[in-house]
Amino acid sequence: MKAAQIIEPNKPLKISEIDTPSPTGKQVLIKVKAVGVCHSDLHLWEGGYDTGDGFMKVTDRGVKFPVIPGHEIVGTVSATGDSVVGIKEGDDVLVYPWIGCGTCPTCEKGDTNLCEAPQSLGVFQDGGYAEYSLIPDYKFLAQISGMDLEGAASLACSGLTAYTAVKKAILNSPENILIVGAGGLGLMGVQIAKALCDAKIICADLTDEKLQKAKEMGADHIINTKDSESFKNIMSICNEKGVDSIIDFVNAPPTVKLDLSVIRKRGNIVLVGLFGGSVDLPLVSIPLKAITIQGAYTGNYNDMIELIDLAKRGIIKPIVSKHYSMDEANTALEDLKNRKVIGRSVINP
Repeated sequence: MKAAQIIEPNKPLKISEIDTPSPTGKQVLIKVKAVGVCHSDLHLWEGGYDTGDGFMKVTDRGVKFPVIPGHEIVGTVSATGDSVVGIKEGDDVLVYPWIGCGTCPTCEKGDTNLCEAPQSLGVFQDGGYAEYSLIPDYKFLAQISGMDLEGAASLACSGLTAYTAVKKAILNSPENILIVGAGGLGLMGVQIAKALCDAKIICADLTDEKLQKAKEMGADHIINTKDSESFKNIMSICNEKGVDSIIDFVNAPPTVKLDLSVIRKRGNIVLVGLFGGSVDLPLVSIPLKAITIQGAYTGNYNDMIELIDLAKRGIIKPIVSKHYSMDEANTALEDLKNRKVIGRSVINP
């Protein structure tokens, strides 16, 4: 089968023919129809994350190269092991990629995405930048017959991450929510927030084109943060009291500084993006304003099932704006890196 592998960080992906795996036991072989191109793929390709005071290598987290990236996998069941039940050849499925060790208390609770010994597809084991993908256990599959397969791919990561972040952001019953970033995550976040709460939705980004798309997706107000008046504009929308909840899908120093400047007393900041860096935190303001700052990282399998239901009912509509062939995998990553993608792009092996 043809596959795109990261041989080493910051080097072009190697497109080559490798052996097609055969499933045994609970394993399932998927014929990949589409795989989303995610910023997590970029971090894997670049070899790590900017921590503000250094660089966290993915190899220090347990990643081993070469590896086939791609965790937003959708396709058709091609073959199954002899212990698989409820899944058959020809079924259209979405893969839940956030696999854990399976034995720790976190995994036993169902939160495999938070396992401290992760085995995620497309990160710690081969993923979906390939014609076929071997799934370790059929329990990580969700049937999606009748859905748009390409759109469904993004539900496994960008949609799932946005869903988890929104659920955290609405715990304080906000009257308004600021969504920072109008990329694939942010646009999904706007739709999900619109579906789950009655809050006024403000979306902030640097790009007018993306902001207009956010408006189409349901944002009540859009703010271009290049505008020197962006702080005043946000405060004006919130009657000068500040924002109740903020979801920062960028999580870079400039955006977090904006978050801290506009959050209201008792406010809730949810940090999601992995762009990295560091900020000086005004520690005294956190207890004085009683604000909550927390992170959000993907979601569990049940969250994904809930999200699929929203998509099936037409409440959310994933945006796929660009398509690439396997041979164009490097271009797909470069385009994402250079902010040339609105919504999500996919590779069609």
